[in-house]
Amino acid sequence: MVRTLCLCNEVIRELDFPRQCAFARAVGYDGLEIAPFTLFDPPDFPPARVAEIRTAAAAEGIAISGLHWLLAAPEGLSITSGDPAVAARTLDFGRRLVGLCADLGGACLVHGSPAQRRLKPGREEEGRARAAAYFAAMGEAAAGAGVLYLIEPLAPSDSDFINSVGEAAAIIDAVGSPGLATMLDCAAAARAGFDVAAELSRFVEAGAVRHVHFNDPSGRGPGEGDLAFAPILDALEDSLYSGTAAVEPFVYEPDGMAAAARAAGYLRGLMERRSAGARRAVAPAA
Repeated sequence: MVRTLCLCNEVIRELDFPRQCAFARAVGYDGLEIAPFTLFDPPDFPPARVAEIRTAAAAEGIAISGLHWLLAAPEGLSITSGDPAVAARTLDFGRRLVGLCADLGGACLVHGSPAQRRLKPGREEEGRARAAAYFAAMGEAAAGAGVLYLIEPLAPSDSDFINSVGEAAAIIDAVGSPGLATMLDCAAAARAGFDVAAELSRFVEAGAVRHVHFNDPSGRGPGEGDLAFAPILDALEDSLYSGTAAVEPFVYEPDGMAAAARAAGYLRGLMERRSAGARRAVAPAA
C-alpha cells in the first residue's frame, strides 16, 4: 500500500514554503514533492536555501519525497538535442538536480519534462540514443547519491517519446543501472489508453514502478473525474507496493488549496475504507 502520500508543491505555490508544509500536514499529506523552479532560481541551488527548506519541512513533520518537473527551468535544456553545448548543459544540470534531491533528503527524481525530450523529425533514433545516454548518466549519479532517477511515461498528446511504462522499462533494462527506474502517472496512462490498475499490477510486481502520481485524465485531482481510484489502490496493495505516491492535478478549481485538500480527503477515505474492510475480514467471530 502507499506508504507516504505527498502533494506536488506547485499546486500550492502561492504559499511560501513553511506555509506549504503546514497546509499539507493539516489536510492529510505526509510529504511534499518539489518542483525546483517553485523554490529556487535554477540552475542555482544555494546551500543556505536548501537548509531553510529542510528546516521548514522538519518543523512541520513533513517529508520531502523528491523532485519533479526537472527541466522546466532554466530554458534551453534537452536530453535529445544534437547540439553538444545543449547536451553538456543538460547533463550538468541533471547531475546538480540529483545532488539537490539528496541534499533535501528526497528519495527520487521524476523525469517528465515533455518539451525537453522531443524528437527531431527524421532523426528520431539519434534522439532516442542521446536520451538513453542521458538516463544512463543520471542512473549512475543517482546510485552514487543514494536516490532513484525515475523515467515518467507521458501520453502521446504530451510527448512523442516514452509513452508507456513498458517503453521506459526497456530503456532501464538496457541501461542496467540500480539508480534508474520508472513510475506511473495515472492521468498519462489513462490518456494513453492503458488500464491503470492493470499496468500497476504488472510493473510493480516486476519491480519497475517505484513511484505513482495520482491524478485524473481530465487534469483534475483524484475523485474529480471518471477514473476510479479504488481499483488503483487495490492493485497497489495486492502487488505489495510500499512506496510513495504524490497528488498532481493540473486543474485547480476553485484554487490549488481546495483541489489539494479535496484530493487528500478522497484518497484517505478510500484507504481507510479498505483498511477497515481488511480489519473486519480478520476479526475473530463472536
